[in-house]
Amino acid sequence: MLKSVKTGLGLACVLAVTAGCSSTDTDDSAQQEMTQQPQEPVVDTPPEPKEAMPLDNIVYFDFDQSLLKPDTRELLIQHADRLRGTTQNVRLEGHADELGTREYNLALGERRANAVRDFLVLQGVDANSLEVISYGEERPAQSGSSESARAMNRRVVIVK
Repeated sequence: MLKSVKTGLGLACVLAVTAGCSSTDTDDSAQQEMTQQPQEPVVDTPPEPKEAMPLDNIVYFDFDQSLLKPDTRELLIQHADRLRGTTQNVRLEGHADELGTREYNLALGERRANAVRDFLVLQGVDANSLEVISYGEERPAQSGSSESARAMNRRVVIVK
C-alpha cells in the first residue's frame, strides 16, 4: 500500500509541474498592448516598367539566311512582351551584306524582316503595328569587306 501512495504522490507531482508549465497568462494587458501598437503598412513597390531596361534592337542572321537563331528568338520574345497590346508602330528594317546582286539583297533583307515580323505576330503582336522595309546592302552598319563587317550587315533593325 505504501508503494501505491508513493506512486500516487509522484504522479500528482508530475501532473502539478506539467499543469504549471502549460498554464496560460490570463493577463490580457500584454496582448492589448500588442494590438494597440500601430502596424506599419505593407507597401508593395510596383515593378519597374518594362521599358526601363533597354533591349537590343538588332537581330543578326547567318550568311544568305533568313532563319531566326535560337538566341534571337529569346530576344524577340522579350520584344513581343513589350509590344503586345500596345498601339506602338514598329518598323522592321531588313539588311544584307554586299555579296550578291542588288535585287537579291533587297529580297533577302525583306525575307529577314518578314521572318522577324512573323515571329512577333505568332507571339501576339498586332500585325498592323509592324511595318517591313528592306534596304538590302544600301545601308551597311560596317563598311569593309571582311567577314566580321559582313556579319554585322546581315541584320534586321527593330525601330520603335
